[in-house]
Amino acid sequence: MLTVCSRIAVPYDDSEMSKKALETAIMLAKQDDRIEIDVLTVINVPTTLAYYGAYNDDRIRESHLAAAKEMMNAVEEKLSALPNKTRSFVLEGSPSLTIVEFIKQNDSDLVVMGSRGLSGLQELFLGSVSHYVVQKSTCPVYIVK
Repeated sequence: MLTVCSRIAVPYDDSEMSKKALETAIMLAKQDDRIEIDVLTVINVPTTLAYYGAYNDDRIRESHLAAAKEMMNAVEEKLSALPNKTRSFVLEGSPSLTIVEFIKQNDSDLVVMGSRGLSGLQELFLGSVSHYVVQKSTCPVYIVK
């Protein structure tokens, strides 16, 4: 059996596209139990929310972290059925930059991600995060529609 990749990174935000991306990564991993899956979500809490009257409110950050961890618990439950090694991560920062840095630091050799996430601002063909990852990734990116 030819193994195309050994470590798949899946950026995940609970959108329909990221759910499809996760299903695709699981399908690929089922081909060979040596393939590892890393699922990551990135929260981006602005340090200043002056417009809304809040300044660096730790309660907002903690709320985002708690929601992300709960979401990733559901992902981990889904991944537990696989014999493959899997990991999940809740990271903080700019989603685009953090995903690309994660890919480099964790030696990912394939990224499987949705074409659009939960962001309200979208580009013509790809969401801004997926577009950035495609441009800056050190490995191939499989975009799921």
